[in-house]
Amino acid sequence: MARFIFKLPDIGEGIAEAEIVAWHVKLGDRVEEDQQLADMMTDKATVEMESPVAGTVVALAGEVGDQVAIGASLVEIETDAAVAAIESKDEQPLGDGAVHASPAMEQALPVSATEQPKPFIPSKVEGPRPEPSVSTSLDTNGNDGTAPASPKTLASPAVRQRARDLGIDLAAVKTTADRIRHADLDAYLLYNGGTVSGSAPKRPDETTKVVGLRRKIAENMAESKRRIPHFTLVEEFDVTDLEATRAMMNRDRGDQPKLTLLPFLITAMGRAIADWPMLNATFDDDNMMLTRHGAMHLGMATQTPGGLMVPVIRDAQTKSVWQLARDIGHLANAAKTGKATRDELTGSTITLSSLGPMGGITSTPVINRPEVAIIAVNKVQLLPAIVDGEIEARKRMNLSLSCDHRVVDGWDAASFLQAMKALIENPIRLLSA
Repeated sequence: MARFIFKLPDIGEGIAEAEIVAWHVKLGDRVEEDQQLADMMTDKATVEMESPVAGTVVALAGEVGDQVAIGASLVEIETDAAVAAIESKDEQPLGDGAVHASPAMEQALPVSATEQPKPFIPSKVEGPRPEPSVSTSLDTNGNDGTAPASPKTLASPAVRQRARDLGIDLAAVKTTADRIRHADLDAYLLYNGGTVSGSAPKRPDETTKVVGLRRKIAENMAESKRRIPHFTLVEEFDVTDLEATRAMMNRDRGDQPKLTLLPFLITAMGRAIADWPMLNATFDDDNMMLTRHGAMHLGMATQTPGGLMVPVIRDAQTKSVWQLARDIGHLANAAKTGKATRDELTGSTITLSSLGPMGGITSTPVINRPEVAIIAVNKVQLLPAIVDGEIEARKRMNLSLSCDHRVVDGWDAASFLQAMKALIENPIRLLSA
């Protein structure tokens, strides 16, 4: 018997932890390979966790609602026999053809009471063919001398997902190892499938008339770029302390909605706009009339099945982070399901756009005319930074601010971002009255 520790894998760029939203197993349960263990929620999605091994559940990380850090133990399983540890990213093919085990995989190798762990020996590809995953000598029937995978094919979740994406039957893939690996899929594509790994099938041309919401988006974006002279300013923010504050508040939130970074950013925007009202404005350029609005009606750029929509949080500057989180969830759901009212989709005075972990390093958002400014939230990254003369790993994020240069000067935009920066990097000041 051996104990396998299933660690929570990295399930998204910039994600440091995930919340347990459902357990599908309990202590003492018998689980099979690929059986669903738990549902974990990040800022953007719910991800299903599947067991890479068969055995008996002997330990769980916590209860529904608890936060689990990336790389921390989620489930411990007493396996029937010593098996190779598998995680969702147990190996990655590199450009030089080598396959390396991840540090997390090496830490998770199960060890019986009488055995010492065997060192992981990466498969090495020499020349044009991967070895030793596929032999270089073929018999007269085109076989390479290795046995095909058994009906109960062993492979990690990452390999299985890649095989599904490529349309490969794992039972047809040959391997000399104890389980099918990425290099075996590469070899199958090269020498059996007749397709170079990484290529995509040719798709026929498709002509579609642009109508409805997509047509409206196209017209608005074209008019905005045609009539508004944009300039974009990007500032870097340290959100290490803010992320710690957010995690603490989520742990003690009770029946409140889960907090993402957005409610904190909106709060900072509302506080900063009080001193820089020229960014919370609309410009009627046909009549050359500029209106600086007293209330911040925040437009939330939201992706829907039909295209981009911008539901509006009214008087966002007056609301707590909990109220903002609730409004964000309600409006996003209403927009995606087509239930948003006309009043909920009109009247914004400034817009915030966020792609979460997919947000890229920087961006140049297009202003939502007749507004004069829009902020795009880029992804959070763990980066080295110098703090008090020492190098530390810090969570950093860029905000991109696009402005209408006819009514907003560069000094105003820079000052507004610096005001936001002072609040975001000091959560106590941000959340104080």
